[in-house]
Amino acid sequence: MKKLLIRRLLAAIVVLLLASILVFALSRMSGDPRHLFLSEYTTDEQWEQWGRDFGLDKPYHEQYFRWLSGAVLLDFDISVKEQIPATTVVLRKIPNTLQLAAGAYVFALLVGIPLGIFSSILRGTFLDLFARGFALLGQAMPGFWLGIMLILIFAVWLGWVPAGGKDDLRSLILPSITLGWFAAAALLRLTRSAMLEILDSEFVKLARAKGASQWTVIIKHAFRNAIIVPLTFAGIFLSALLTGAVVTETVFGWPGLGRLALQSVFGTDFPVISAIVMFATAGYLAMNLFVDILYGVLDPRIRQS
Repeated sequence: MKKLLIRRLLAAIVVLLLASILVFALSRMSGDPRHLFLSEYTTDEQWEQWGRDFGLDKPYHEQYFRWLSGAVLLDFDISVKEQIPATTVVLRKIPNTLQLAAGAYVFALLVGIPLGIFSSILRGTFLDLFARGFALLGQAMPGFWLGIMLILIFAVWLGWVPAGGKDDLRSLILPSITLGWFAAAALLRLTRSAMLEILDSEFVKLARAKGASQWTVIIKHAFRNAIIVPLTFAGIFLSALLTGAVVTETVFGWPGLGRLALQSVFGTDFPVISAIVMFATAGYLAMNLFVDILYGVLDPRIRQS
């Protein structure tokens, strides 16, 4: 297990380096960064001074290592729009994204996994049909359309919750459902298929033959062995949530990383885009490492191998 974690850490460092090279290359493909920060009234002396101060008169490989040394210290230069450090701009949005991610994740787990379990043990019943229909809708409906329909029904017609923005906990309900429904549907299907396979296995039949209760068979024997596949998706989904959801945050006007990324792309704010991409990459790698650790905790066979 220790060797596996070391290999994963080394691989994560390599991926971060590759991501940093890609981000730097894309930021330079649009031209000299001085065009973003300096106006048309800039003198030649100011232009040259900026090049010396920020190393923009150096070869690209030297510019990259200077940028990388700043990125290691979470310094991604100044935001073009805000005129403050890009890291500060990103960090101000992270709490909002964490709130939305937590709401969507809780919805996905509390709805998807229980429905998947009950759907597998009650095959052919009304609950099974309902769960399969819920999963079909969740994976078929586009996020923007679902968000608009939820706003129309629950905010406009019924007036139960706000239509958008970030005010109180009620404003978190609709975007959490919109963002989490797809994941709940995927977790439901993965849990159901894994449970069906485990429930038909020989060791489950043996546990029942020994007189184990129904819920002991379901929770201790079946669900514990079936959780590996849904756990993989849950970890990947959580890492995606931490970067924010562009569509959901745009529809509901939620001030998170996803909306900030869209605004930064339209505003050609490369420092902020670079910070978001690197934070997102680190989030993906951290969650994948966390899932690897959980594998070893839940399945002794993985620890031994």
